[in-house]
Amino acid sequence: MRATDVPQTRIRNLEFGNGGALAEALADTVAGALDAAITARGAATLAVSGGNTPKAFFAALSQRPIDWAKVTVTLVDERMVGPAHERSNHRLASLFLLQNRAADARFVPLFSEPGDAAAVAEKASNTIDALALPFDVVILGMGTDGHTASFFPGGTTLAAVIDPGCSQSVMSIEAPGAGEPRLTLTLPRIVEAGLVVLHIEGEAKKAVLAKALETGPEAEMPVRAVLHHAATPVEIYWAP
Repeated sequence: MRATDVPQTRIRNLEFGNGGALAEALADTVAGALDAAITARGAATLAVSGGNTPKAFFAALSQRPIDWAKVTVTLVDERMVGPAHERSNHRLASLFLLQNRAADARFVPLFSEPGDAAAVAEKASNTIDALALPFDVVILGMGTDGHTASFFPGGTTLAAVIDPGCSQSVMSIEAPGAGEPRLTLTLPRIVEAGLVVLHIEGEAKKAVLAKALETGPEAEMPVRAVLHHAATPVEIYWAP
């Protein structure tokens, strides 16, 4: 297990008084990055996380006046469930992000149909490889156990998915307490993005982040792998 110390130069901390202010500011930042990518090469790519935390941000971003027809949206991770399932990140993105102006965006799911986990992951990896990479923007969340994406402590393939030399773009992973088997972007695909954002809310998660910034094994708190290996400083957006 690699022990890492994350220098402050590897992060950019931004704190907001409440979740609404964070959502608006983050939407502005992401819209700016997507606009810049569209200006530079005529297209932009965005990978987003799931859970309850990004809902307000999704709603704010969906109303930004971006040329959404030139934006491809995908997911950082996904449960191996159909898009109608209540725990599906595909469903979450459809309900909160791919609305309003953002309804014109192209959406690329990670999970398509049930099957052998390795085969499903290989198909998803090929799908991601076909996109214009690296991603322009990756938005991550963080759990109180220090996981991000589906990099769960104790996960079946954790060592591989947080390996900076991993050759796959997507892998399957299972972990105690994670519920359904997951698909996740691997560390190299996340950390090469032009903008990597860690969106966290709540005092409890602020304490978890403080611990993650300390020296310790990446496998113990996998968010450390992102903080340590990102090509550009990770922008941390936090609100109480």
